[in-house]
Amino acid sequence: MLIKTFLDELKKAADPERAIQMAKYHKVKRTYLGLSNGQLNDFAKVWRKDLTVTDRVILADQLWKTDIYEARLAAAKLLTQARINPDHKVWKMICSWASSFDSWAIADHACMAGHKRIIADPARIDDIADWALSEHMWMRRAALVITLPWAREKQLSSVDIARRERILDWAESYVEDHEWFIQKAIAWWLRDLSKRDPKRVATFLQSNASRMKPFARKEASKYLD
Repeated sequence: MLIKTFLDELKKAADPERAIQMAKYHKVKRTYLGLSNGQLNDFAKVWRKDLTVTDRVILADQLWKTDIYEARLAAAKLLTQARINPDHKVWKMICSWASSFDSWAIADHACMAGHKRIIADPARIDDIADWALSEHMWMRRAALVITLPWAREKQLSSVDIARRERILDWAESYVEDHEWFIQKAIAWWLRDLSKRDPKRVATFLQSNASRMKPFARKEASKYLD
């Protein structure tokens, strides 16, 4: 199995004292090794260079299944790259993780890998639509986080504007869900979009701000005049 060598590398770099603090911070019961994000970036950079795409997908799957915090982050980083061809197995792997999202940090790293694949094939928004309807809070949140590229693009085609509106419909359907992470995701999406299309964000807030949590309203309107 690919995993033994790579998991041993992570474990050799472990910092037990830092791991204890990370467990307290993230508040999700799992093994933490105490590695920094910089360390994981360094590992992933070397691994991506030395492995084929097929082997990276296999290793990412194996790392994810360990449920070790740093291993899951490393799995996502293995698949975070702008140019991967073919990339259908990478996209399928990222999507398969969504139902097991249970913390913001792990979900966000997986979604960052997903950003690259959505940019490569915007039609993949169709694969995300079911996430927005999920009873699983972390999947609903991820539907907004993974589609952030549509909030950040300066110029969109008419097709991508329609896709952006579809995502805003998801956000609007969330506004009465006062779970902090959901409200934060709405605010994040709107805040980023406001740098590109402040009028659209103002329109959204005019219709929905009264149903959002105060902190989310404040963050969403941060860059509005």
